Amino acid sequence: MELMKLITVTVSLFISVTVITADYVRPQPRKTLHFQLSPKPSFYPQQVHISLAGDESMRVTWVTDDDSSPSIVEYGTLPGRYSSVAQGESTSYNYLFYSSGKIHHTVIGPLEHDTVYFYRCGGQGPEFQLKTPPAQFPVTFAVVGDLGQTGWTKSTLDHIDQCKYDVHLLPGDLSYADYMQHRWDTFGELVQPLASAKPWMVTEGNHEQENIPLLKDGFESYNARWKMPFEESGSSSNLYYSFEVAGVHVIMLGSYTDYDEQSDQFSWLKADLSKVDRTKTPWLLVLFHVPWYNSNKAHKGEGDGMMAAMESLLYAASVDMVLAGHVHAYERSKRVNNGRPDPCGAVHITIGDGGNREGLAHGYINPQPEWSVFREASFGHGELKIVNSTHAFWSWHRNDDDEPVRSDQVWITSLVNSGCVSEKKNELRDILMAP
Repeated sequence: MELMKLITVTVSLFISVTVITADYVRPQPRKTLHFQLSPKPSFYPQQVHISLAGDESMRVTWVTDDDSSPSIVEYGTLPGRYSSVAQGESTSYNYLFYSSGKIHHTVIGPLEHDTVYFYRCGGQGPEFQLKTPPAQFPVTFAVVGDLGQTGWTKSTLDHIDQCKYDVHLLPGDLSYADYMQHRWDTFGELVQPLASAKPWMVTEGNHEQENIPLLKDGFESYNARWKMPFEESGSSSNLYYSFEVAGVHVIMLGSYTDYDEQSDQFSWLKADLSKVDRTKTPWLLVLFHVPWYNSNKAHKGEGDGMMAAMESLLYAASVDMVLAGHVHAYERSKRVNNGRPDPCGAVHITIGDGGNREGLAHGYINPQPEWSVFREASFGHGELKIVNSTHAFWSWHRNDDDEPVRSDQVWITSLVNSGCVSEKKNELRDILMAP
Protein backbone atom coordinates (compact mmCIF):
# COMPACT_ATOMS: atom_id res chain seq x y z
CA MET A 1 0.00 0.00 0.00
CA GLU A 2 2.80 2.40 0.94
CA LEU A 3 4.58 1.48 -2.31
CA MET A 4 1.46 2.36 -4.35
CA LYS A 5 1.19 5.73 -2.58
CA LEU A 6 4.84 6.44 -3.33
CA ILE A 7 4.33 5.55 -7.01
CA THR A 8 1.22 7.75 -7.19
CA VAL A 9 3.02 10.72 -5.63
CA THR A 10 6.02 10.23 -7.93
CA VAL A 11 3.84 10.07 -11.06
CA SER A 12 1.85 13.14 -9.97
CA LEU A 13 5.07 15.06 -9.33
CA PHE A 14 6.43 14.04 -12.74
CA ILE A 15 3.25 15.22 -14.48
CA SER A 16 3.34 18.53 -12.60
CA VAL A 17 6.94 19.21 -13.53
CA THR A 18 6.31 18.16 -17.12
CA VAL A 19 3.41 20.60 -17.43
CA ILE A 20 5.43 23.45 -16.00
CA THR A 21 8.45 22.93 -18.23
CA ALA A 22 6.59 21.99 -21.44
CA ASP A 23 6.85 24.20 -24.51
CA TYR A 24 4.27 26.94 -24.82
CA VAL A 25 1.13 25.64 -26.55
CA ARG A 26 -0.19 28.31 -28.90
CA PRO A 27 -3.90 29.12 -28.88
CA GLN A 28 -5.97 28.35 -31.95
CA PRO A 29 -6.65 31.01 -34.63
CA ARG A 30 -9.72 33.16 -34.17
CA LYS A 31 -12.33 34.07 -36.73
CA THR A 32 -12.58 37.34 -38.59
CA LEU A 33 -14.72 39.87 -36.71
CA HIS A 34 -18.07 40.78 -38.21
CA PHE A 35 -19.55 44.17 -37.49
CA GLN A 36 -23.14 45.30 -37.40
CA LEU A 37 -22.84 49.00 -38.06
CA SER A 38 -25.66 50.83 -36.33
CA PRO A 39 -27.22 53.66 -38.36
CA LYS A 40 -25.87 57.10 -37.43
CA PRO A 41 -26.78 60.60 -38.55
CA SER A 42 -24.99 61.55 -41.77
CA PHE A 43 -22.96 64.25 -39.98
CA TYR A 44 -21.75 61.82 -37.31
CA PRO A 45 -17.93 61.52 -37.17
CA GLN A 46 -16.76 57.95 -37.70
CA GLN A 47 -13.38 56.17 -37.80
CA VAL A 48 -11.70 58.94 -35.83
CA HIS A 49 -7.94 58.70 -35.51
CA ILE A 50 -5.08 61.09 -34.83
CA SER A 51 -1.45 61.34 -35.95
CA LEU A 52 1.46 63.66 -35.27
CA ALA A 53 1.78 66.55 -37.72
CA GLY A 54 4.82 68.44 -36.56
CA ASP A 55 6.35 69.22 -33.19
CA GLU A 56 3.29 70.86 -31.68
CA SER A 57 0.45 69.77 -33.96
CA MET A 58 -1.86 66.81 -34.39
CA ARG A 59 -3.81 65.71 -37.45
CA VAL A 60 -7.37 64.60 -36.74
CA THR A 61 -8.94 62.33 -39.35
CA TRP A 62 -12.54 61.19 -39.53
CA VAL A 63 -15.22 60.14 -42.01
CA THR A 64 -18.78 61.38 -42.47
CA ASP A 65 -21.58 60.25 -44.76
CA ASP A 66 -22.64 63.87 -45.26
CA ASP A 67 -20.71 65.54 -48.10
CA SER A 68 -21.59 68.97 -46.71
CA SER A 69 -20.16 68.31 -43.25
CA PRO A 70 -17.41 70.87 -42.48
CA SER A 71 -13.79 69.81 -41.86
CA ILE A 72 -13.48 71.70 -38.61
CA VAL A 73 -12.20 70.59 -35.21
CA GLU A 74 -13.01 72.45 -32.03
CA TYR A 75 -10.66 71.73 -29.13
CA GLY A 76 -9.56 72.82 -25.68
CA THR A 77 -8.21 71.57 -22.36
CA LEU A 78 -11.58 71.44 -20.61
CA PRO A 79 -14.46 69.10 -21.51
CA GLY A 80 -17.21 70.80 -23.44
CA ARG A 81 -15.33 74.10 -23.59
CA TYR A 82 -13.46 74.61 -26.83
CA SER A 83 -11.10 77.57 -26.88
CA SER A 84 -9.76 76.93 -30.40
CA VAL A 85 -11.05 75.84 -33.78
CA ALA A 86 -9.14 74.63 -36.86
CA GLN A 87 -10.24 74.30 -40.48
CA GLY A 88 -8.92 71.37 -42.50
CA GLU A 89 -9.35 69.63 -45.85
CA SER A 90 -11.29 66.67 -47.15
CA THR A 91 -11.10 64.01 -49.81
CA SER A 92 -12.97 60.95 -51.03
CA TYR A 93 -12.43 58.15 -53.53
CA ASN A 94 -14.28 55.63 -55.65
CA TYR A 95 -13.13 52.04 -55.93
CA LEU A 96 -15.06 49.99 -58.49
CA PHE A 97 -18.61 49.92 -57.07
CA TYR A 98 -17.63 51.43 -53.72
CA SER A 99 -17.75 55.14 -52.85
CA SER A 100 -16.12 56.31 -49.65
CA GLY A 101 -17.60 58.81 -47.28
CA LYS A 102 -16.14 62.28 -46.93
CA ILE A 103 -12.68 61.83 -45.37
CA HIS A 104 -11.63 64.83 -43.29
CA HIS A 105 -8.05 65.76 -42.31
CA THR A 106 -7.64 68.70 -39.95
CA VAL A 107 -4.44 69.78 -38.22
CA ILE A 108 -4.85 71.30 -34.76
CA GLY A 109 -2.25 73.22 -32.77
CA PRO A 110 -0.02 74.52 -31.45
CA LEU A 111 -0.59 72.09 -28.58
CA GLU A 112 1.12 71.79 -25.22
CA HIS A 113 3.15 68.65 -24.64
CA ASP A 114 1.96 65.91 -22.27
CA THR A 115 -1.51 67.47 -22.08
CA VAL A 116 -5.05 66.13 -22.40
CA TYR A 117 -7.24 67.90 -24.97
CA PHE A 118 -10.95 67.49 -25.60
CA TYR A 119 -12.16 67.84 -29.16
CA ARG A 120 -15.20 67.63 -31.42
CA CYS A 121 -15.24 66.94 -35.15
CA GLY A 122 -17.44 68.71 -37.68
CA GLY A 123 -19.09 71.10 -35.23
CA GLN A 124 -21.41 68.51 -33.70
CA GLY A 125 -21.49 64.96 -32.46
CA PRO A 126 -19.63 63.26 -29.61
CA GLU A 127 -16.65 64.63 -27.75
CA PHE A 128 -13.29 62.84 -27.93
CA GLN A 129 -10.15 63.31 -25.93
CA LEU A 130 -6.47 62.90 -26.77
CA LYS A 131 -3.20 63.13 -24.93
CA THR A 132 -0.15 64.71 -26.54
CA PRO A 133 3.26 63.03 -26.12
CA PRO A 134 5.84 64.42 -23.67
CA ALA A 135 8.51 66.88 -24.78
CA GLN A 136 11.28 64.98 -23.00
CA PHE A 137 12.16 61.45 -21.90
CA PRO A 138 10.78 59.08 -20.86
CA VAL A 139 8.54 58.25 -23.81
CA THR A 140 6.82 54.94 -24.56
CA PHE A 141 5.86 53.47 -27.93
CA ALA A 142 3.38 50.64 -28.45
CA VAL A 143 4.48 48.61 -31.48
CA VAL A 144 2.63 46.01 -33.55
CA GLY A 145 2.18 45.19 -37.23
CA ASP A 146 -0.17 43.12 -39.37
CA LEU A 147 -3.27 43.83 -37.29
CA GLY A 148 -6.25 42.80 -39.38
CA GLN A 149 -9.70 42.31 -37.87
CA THR A 150 -9.91 39.01 -35.99
CA GLY A 151 -10.58 37.95 -32.45
CA TRP A 152 -6.84 38.03 -31.83
CA THR A 153 -6.71 41.59 -33.19
CA LYS A 154 -9.24 42.58 -30.56
CA SER A 155 -7.16 40.83 -27.89
CA THR A 156 -4.02 42.66 -29.03
CA LEU A 157 -5.77 46.03 -29.00
CA ASP A 158 -7.15 45.35 -25.52
CA HIS A 159 -3.63 44.61 -24.29
CA ILE A 160 -2.22 47.74 -25.91
CA ASP A 161 -4.97 49.74 -24.23
CA GLN A 162 -3.60 48.56 -20.88
CA CYS A 163 -0.14 49.86 -21.79
CA LYS A 164 0.75 53.38 -20.69
CA TYR A 165 2.08 54.43 -24.06
CA ASP A 166 2.41 57.79 -25.81
CA VAL A 167 2.58 56.87 -29.51
CA HIS A 168 1.51 53.78 -31.47
CA LEU A 169 3.88 52.58 -34.21
CA LEU A 170 2.51 50.26 -36.91
CA PRO A 171 4.93 48.91 -39.56
CA GLY A 172 2.35 48.04 -42.22
CA ASP A 173 -0.67 45.83 -42.96
CA LEU A 174 -3.50 47.61 -41.18
CA SER A 175 -7.01 46.51 -42.14
CA TYR A 176 -6.49 43.48 -44.41
CA ALA A 177 -9.34 44.94 -46.48
CA ASP A 178 -7.77 43.38 -49.58
CA TYR A 179 -9.95 45.19 -52.14
CA MET A 180 -13.13 44.88 -49.98
CA GLN A 181 -13.42 48.58 -49.19
CA HIS A 182 -16.05 48.31 -46.47
CA ARG A 183 -13.39 46.49 -44.43
CA TRP A 184 -11.49 49.78 -44.28
CA ASP A 185 -14.59 51.27 -42.66
CA THR A 186 -14.92 48.47 -40.10
CA PHE A 187 -11.21 48.67 -39.29
CA GLY A 188 -11.55 52.39 -38.64
CA GLU A 189 -14.36 51.73 -36.21
CA LEU A 190 -12.43 48.87 -34.54
CA VAL A 191 -9.36 50.97 -33.75
CA GLN A 192 -11.15 54.26 -33.03
CA PRO A 193 -11.20 53.88 -29.21
CA LEU A 194 -7.38 53.76 -29.18
CA ALA A 195 -6.52 55.71 -32.34
CA SER A 196 -8.66 58.71 -31.38
CA ALA A 197 -6.85 59.07 -28.05
CA LYS A 198 -3.14 58.52 -28.86
CA PRO A 199 -1.35 59.21 -32.16
CA TRP A 200 -1.04 56.26 -34.55
CA MET A 201 1.96 56.49 -36.87
CA VAL A 202 1.76 53.92 -39.66
CA THR A 203 3.52 52.87 -42.82
CA GLU A 204 2.25 50.73 -45.67
CA GLY A 205 2.43 46.97 -46.18
CA ASN A 206 1.56 44.69 -49.06
CA HIS A 207 -2.09 44.49 -47.99
CA GLU A 208 -2.43 48.25 -48.52
CA GLN A 209 -1.48 48.05 -52.20
CA GLU A 210 -4.88 47.06 -53.67
CA ASN A 211 -3.81 48.00 -57.20
CA ILE A 212 -5.77 46.79 -60.22
CA PRO A 213 -3.78 46.92 -63.48
CA LEU A 214 -5.15 49.51 -65.92
CA LEU A 215 -7.88 50.47 -63.43
CA LYS A 216 -6.48 51.44 -60.02
CA ASP A 217 -3.10 52.61 -58.80
CA GLY A 218 -1.80 51.18 -55.57
CA PHE A 219 -2.41 52.58 -52.10
CA GLU A 220 -5.40 54.77 -53.08
CA SER A 221 -7.48 53.74 -50.07
CA TYR A 222 -4.55 53.85 -47.65
CA ASN A 223 -3.37 57.30 -48.78
CA ALA A 224 -6.88 58.75 -48.61
CA ARG A 225 -7.62 57.42 -45.12
CA TRP A 226 -4.27 57.40 -43.30
CA LYS A 227 -2.51 60.66 -44.12
CA MET A 228 0.83 60.88 -42.35
CA PRO A 229 3.16 63.92 -41.96
CA PHE A 230 5.05 63.36 -45.19
CA GLU A 231 4.75 66.98 -46.31
CA GLU A 232 5.87 68.20 -42.90
CA SER A 233 9.02 66.06 -43.21
CA GLY A 234 9.90 67.12 -46.75
CA SER A 235 8.72 63.93 -48.46
CA SER A 236 6.78 63.87 -51.71
CA SER A 237 4.97 60.63 -50.82
CA ASN A 238 2.72 59.43 -48.00
CA LEU A 239 4.57 56.10 -48.25
CA TYR A 240 7.68 57.42 -46.45
CA TYR A 241 8.20 60.22 -43.96
CA SER A 242 9.72 61.02 -40.56
CA PHE A 243 8.78 62.69 -37.30
CA GLU A 244 10.32 63.52 -33.95
CA VAL A 245 8.96 63.01 -30.47
CA ALA A 246 10.64 63.51 -27.09
CA GLY A 247 14.24 63.02 -28.18
CA VAL A 248 13.54 60.31 -30.77
CA HIS A 249 13.79 60.66 -34.56
CA VAL A 250 11.57 58.08 -36.25
CA ILE A 251 11.84 57.27 -39.96
CA MET A 252 9.01 55.40 -41.69
CA LEU A 253 10.11 53.83 -44.98
CA GLY A 254 8.19 52.16 -47.81
CA SER A 255 8.94 48.55 -48.73
CA TYR A 256 6.58 48.78 -51.73
CA THR A 257 7.82 51.90 -53.46
CA ASP A 258 11.15 52.40 -55.23
CA TYR A 259 14.10 52.30 -52.84
CA ASP A 260 17.23 51.98 -55.01
CA GLU A 261 19.93 54.66 -54.92
CA GLN A 262 18.32 56.56 -57.83
CA SER A 263 14.86 56.61 -56.25
CA ASP A 264 13.07 59.57 -54.72
CA GLN A 265 12.77 57.64 -51.47
CA PHE A 266 16.53 57.09 -51.22
CA SER A 267 17.23 60.76 -51.98
CA TRP A 268 14.69 61.83 -49.37
CA LEU A 269 16.21 59.45 -46.80
CA LYS A 270 19.68 60.95 -47.31
CA ALA A 271 18.25 64.45 -46.93
CA ASP A 272 16.32 63.47 -43.81
CA LEU A 273 19.33 61.85 -42.17
CA SER A 274 21.42 64.93 -42.90
CA LYS A 275 19.05 66.93 -40.70
CA VAL A 276 19.16 64.58 -37.71
CA ASP A 277 20.83 66.15 -34.69
CA ARG A 278 21.83 63.40 -32.26
CA THR A 279 22.32 65.93 -29.47
CA LYS A 280 18.62 66.79 -29.81
CA THR A 281 17.35 63.33 -30.78
CA PRO A 282 19.89 60.80 -29.49
CA TRP A 283 17.66 57.87 -30.49
CA LEU A 284 17.11 56.96 -34.14
CA LEU A 285 14.43 54.41 -35.09
CA VAL A 286 13.44 53.10 -38.53
CA LEU A 287 10.26 51.23 -39.48
CA PHE A 288 9.23 49.47 -42.68
CA HIS A 289 7.16 46.43 -43.53
CA VAL A 290 9.38 43.67 -44.93
CA PRO A 291 12.10 42.54 -42.47
CA TRP A 292 15.74 42.38 -43.50
CA TYR A 293 16.76 39.91 -40.78
CA ASN A 294 14.33 37.01 -40.72
CA SER A 295 15.02 33.39 -39.80
CA ASN A 296 11.42 32.37 -40.41
CA LYS A 297 10.66 30.36 -43.56
CA ALA A 298 7.83 32.78 -44.37
CA HIS A 299 8.81 35.63 -46.72
CA LYS A 300 12.45 34.58 -46.53
CA GLY A 301 14.64 36.89 -48.58
CA GLU A 302 11.90 39.32 -49.61
CA GLY A 303 13.69 42.23 -47.96
CA ASP A 304 17.08 41.52 -49.54
CA GLY A 305 16.75 44.11 -52.31
CA MET A 306 15.89 46.98 -49.97
CA MET A 307 18.56 45.79 -47.54
CA ALA A 308 21.21 45.84 -50.27
CA ALA A 309 20.24 49.40 -51.21
CA MET A 310 19.85 50.95 -47.77
CA GLU A 311 21.59 49.01 -45.00
CA SER A 312 24.97 50.70 -45.44
CA LEU A 313 23.29 54.11 -45.18
CA LEU A 314 21.38 53.19 -42.04
CA TYR A 315 24.53 51.66 -40.55
CA ALA A 316 26.54 54.81 -41.22
CA ALA A 317 23.75 56.85 -39.63
CA SER A 318 23.94 54.66 -36.49
CA VAL A 319 20.29 53.64 -36.45
CA ASP A 320 19.50 52.18 -33.04
CA MET A 321 16.54 49.95 -33.90
CA VAL A 322 14.72 48.71 -37.00
CA LEU A 323 11.11 47.53 -36.57
CA ALA A 324 9.31 45.52 -39.26
CA GLY A 325 6.24 43.34 -39.78
CA HIS A 326 5.12 41.09 -42.68
CA VAL A 327 6.22 37.81 -41.08
CA HIS A 328 3.44 36.72 -38.74
CA ALA A 329 5.67 35.98 -35.79
CA TYR A 330 8.09 37.69 -33.43
CA GLU A 331 11.88 37.81 -33.65
CA ARG A 332 14.59 39.96 -32.05
CA SER A 333 18.18 40.19 -33.21
CA LYS A 334 21.45 41.23 -31.65
CA ARG A 335 22.96 44.43 -32.99
CA VAL A 336 23.71 43.34 -36.54
CA ASN A 337 25.03 44.58 -39.87
CA ASN A 338 25.84 42.88 -43.15
CA GLY A 339 24.54 39.57 -41.84
CA ARG A 340 26.82 39.44 -38.80
CA PRO A 341 26.61 40.62 -35.19
CA ASP A 342 28.09 44.12 -34.96
CA PRO A 343 28.10 46.30 -31.82
CA CYS A 344 27.49 49.38 -33.99
CA GLY A 345 24.63 47.84 -35.98
CA ALA A 346 20.90 48.13 -35.35
CA VAL A 347 18.70 45.84 -33.28
CA HIS A 348 16.19 44.37 -35.75
CA ILE A 349 12.76 43.35 -34.51
CA THR A 350 10.05 41.59 -36.51
CA ILE A 351 6.64 42.10 -34.96
CA GLY A 352 4.03 41.16 -37.58
CA ASP A 353 1.98 39.35 -34.98
CA GLY A 354 -0.97 41.66 -34.38
CA GLY A 355 -3.74 39.13 -35.08
CA ASN A 356 -4.32 38.98 -38.83
CA ARG A 357 -6.63 36.40 -40.44
CA GLU A 358 -3.81 34.60 -42.26
CA GLY A 359 -2.54 33.08 -39.02
CA LEU A 360 0.95 32.60 -37.61
CA ALA A 361 4.16 31.65 -39.40
CA HIS A 362 5.38 28.63 -37.42
CA GLY A 363 8.30 27.44 -39.54
CA TYR A 364 11.80 28.56 -38.59
CA ILE A 365 15.13 27.83 -40.21
CA ASN A 366 17.51 25.78 -38.09
CA PRO A 367 20.05 26.13 -36.72
CA GLN A 368 19.08 29.55 -35.40
CA PRO A 369 21.38 32.22 -36.92
CA GLU A 370 24.04 33.74 -34.69
CA TRP A 371 22.41 37.16 -34.94
CA SER A 372 18.97 35.90 -33.79
CA VAL A 373 18.35 36.14 -30.04
CA PHE A 374 14.67 35.29 -29.58
CA ARG A 375 11.96 34.05 -31.94
CA GLU A 376 8.44 32.75 -31.47
CA ALA A 377 5.29 32.42 -33.57
CA SER A 378 2.64 33.91 -31.31
CA PHE A 379 0.30 36.88 -31.43
CA GLY A 380 1.27 39.85 -29.28
CA HIS A 381 2.62 43.40 -29.20
CA GLY A 382 5.78 45.25 -28.22
CA GLU A 383 6.47 48.14 -25.89
CA LEU A 384 9.51 50.39 -26.20
CA LYS A 385 10.14 52.68 -23.25
CA ILE A 386 12.97 55.09 -23.96
CA VAL A 387 13.98 56.07 -20.47
CA ASN A 388 16.65 58.64 -21.25
CA SER A 389 19.25 59.54 -23.87
CA THR A 390 21.27 56.39 -23.21
CA HIS A 391 18.91 53.56 -22.21
CA ALA A 392 15.66 52.02 -23.42
CA PHE A 393 13.66 48.99 -22.30
CA TRP A 394 12.07 46.75 -24.94
CA SER A 395 9.48 44.11 -24.06
CA TRP A 396 7.33 41.77 -26.13
CA HIS A 397 3.98 40.72 -24.68
CA ARG A 398 2.46 37.49 -25.93
CA ASN A 399 -1.34 37.21 -26.06
CA ASP A 400 -1.72 34.17 -23.81
CA ASP A 401 -5.38 33.20 -23.42
CA ASP A 402 -6.31 36.87 -23.40
CA GLU A 403 -3.73 37.76 -20.75
CA PRO A 404 -0.72 39.86 -21.80
CA VAL A 405 2.38 37.85 -20.90
CA ARG A 406 5.80 39.48 -21.07
CA SER A 407 7.79 36.88 -22.97
CA ASP A 408 10.91 38.74 -24.11
CA GLN A 409 12.63 41.78 -22.69
CA VAL A 410 15.96 43.54 -22.99
CA TRP A 411 17.67 46.78 -22.02
CA ILE A 412 19.15 48.57 -25.04
CA THR A 413 21.95 51.14 -24.92
CA SER A 414 21.88 53.91 -27.52
CA LEU A 415 24.63 54.03 -30.13
CA VAL A 416 25.26 57.64 -29.15
CA ASN A 417 26.26 56.39 -25.71
CA SER A 418 28.43 53.60 -27.12
CA GLY A 419 30.56 55.94 -29.23
CA CYS A 420 29.47 54.45 -32.56
CA VAL A 421 27.94 57.71 -33.77
CA SER A 422 31.16 59.66 -33.43
CA GLU A 423 33.21 56.80 -34.92
CA LYS A 424 31.07 56.73 -38.08
CA LYS A 425 30.66 60.48 -38.49
CA ASN A 426 33.00 60.74 -41.47
CA GLU A 427 31.52 57.62 -43.10
CA LEU A 428 28.02 59.10 -42.90
CA ARG A 429 29.22 62.44 -44.26
CA ASP A 430 30.78 60.75 -47.29
CA ILE A 431 27.61 58.80 -48.09
CA LEU A 432 25.36 61.82 -47.71
CA MET A 433 27.59 63.95 -49.97
CA ALA A 434 27.82 61.30 -52.70
CA PRO A 435 25.74 62.19 -55.81
